[in-house]
Amino acid sequence: MASVVYPERRWAWVEVDLNAIRKNTRAFKSLLSRGTKMMCAVKADAYGHGAVECAKAMATSGADQFAVATVDEGIELREGGVTQPILMLNESPVESVAALLEYDIMPAIYTTDFAFAYGEQAVRMDKVGKYHLAVDTGMTRIGVLPEEAVEFRHSIDFHRGLECAGTFTHFATADVIGDWDFKQQAKRFEDTVCALRDAGFDPGLAHCDNTPGTVLHPEFHYDMCRVGIGLYGLQPADTTAPRIQLTPAMSVRARVTRVINPAVGEGVGYGLTYRVPKPNIQIATVPVGYADGLARTLSNNMDVIVGGVRARQVGRICMDQFMFAVDVNNIRAYHPAERVERGDVVTIIGRDGDEEITADEMAERRGTINYEVVCNFSQRLDRVFV
Repeated sequence: MASVVYPERRWAWVEVDLNAIRKNTRAFKSLLSRGTKMMCAVKADAYGHGAVECAKAMATSGADQFAVATVDEGIELREGGVTQPILMLNESPVESVAALLEYDIMPAIYTTDFAFAYGEQAVRMDKVGKYHLAVDTGMTRIGVLPEEAVEFRHSIDFHRGLECAGTFTHFATADVIGDWDFKQQAKRFEDTVCALRDAGFDPGLAHCDNTPGTVLHPEFHYDMCRVGIGLYGLQPADTTAPRIQLTPAMSVRARVTRVINPAVGEGVGYGLTYRVPKPNIQIATVPVGYADGLARTLSNNMDVIVGGVRARQVGRICMDQFMFAVDVNNIRAYHPAERVERGDVVTIIGRDGDEEITADEMAERRGTINYEVVCNFSQRLDRVFV
């Protein structure tokens, strides 16, 4: 950690290991047959990891296209120098169609009103608006229904401002081996693509496998796979862990801003939910809080690592800070005085010495998934790329 350049204005940051991003990207690319493309999801600022920097690292390691969730996310990639095709995984307000065309961002399309607005704007700008047709095979989120896909294409394909570059769906249970609903969704998608071709329509790139699908269901790789959370070194499910080895890319660290030795019985934080139980307990303050993505529900229910040793978080997590406790009599020596000091580096997620706190551990304590944990660490924390 000595080589990390700490942010100058705040003692808290997110470290992103771009070598881990590259390694994970290559690991997924190796699962695909020659000619099968890989679309890398960098929505939500690359799941909290920094979209432009991660996309550039992925582009050198096998990424063919990128997926985002909003127009602004696509614009950020373009302005950051990303040149590969970009798919926005839903429709945006019709007022945004000019921006989509200006920045060459393909929307998902599943309503005629949006399709016509997009096509008309493309004609006005002397362009052809490429899009991917979204098919709702059972997730009940976005898309045309399978039985309506052919008619939908009939209703919009006459427009000279539109060009279908792909057809896709999204699986709800790709991580469940042998799941009936997954098999039904896969069959519906296959039938839809076949029906489009039989009707004389080019479906473009057919893609349906998400991260767990890419690992567990190679029979549905089709023309392209969409990979997300695994690129950042996190498993989408327990079922994928034995099949692919990944390296977590995110660490969250901060430095101690204050250390005090309160008297026995003194309380800590709002509501005084923790009281000092005995002498020689240090209470250290760290400048990270729930406004940065450290969930308040973790209060009195998480560890941090300092000097290679776990320490217990105590008191309620505040908006901008939290506290942890160190028993000076029991901690293994890492300072000559065996005490935490102001300026010491604290690891909230990541490895320090032999200890590691993972996003999965934090997710389990929060009762959520690792996706949410890493996405929650907000832009208020500087990204340091290592």
